[in-house]
Amino acid sequence: MHLLHRIERHLDRSGTPATRFGREAVNDPRFVIDLRNGRELRPTTRAKVIAYLDRAEEQRA
Repeated sequence: MHLLHRIERHLDRSGTPATRFGREAVNDPRFVIDLRNGRELRPTTRAKVIAYLDRAEEQRA
């Protein structure tokens, strides 16, 4: 699954604003907005976001 799709699904399910997600996941409130506009991720940033989403999904389960 594309990472942006996974993030969007998380935002929809959790009701979390995109800016809050970016701030909490990678300390960048514009993160999701930039992704939507085509931002490419470094491998370390991608790993941080995946780890954040994995933790959030574990807590929701």
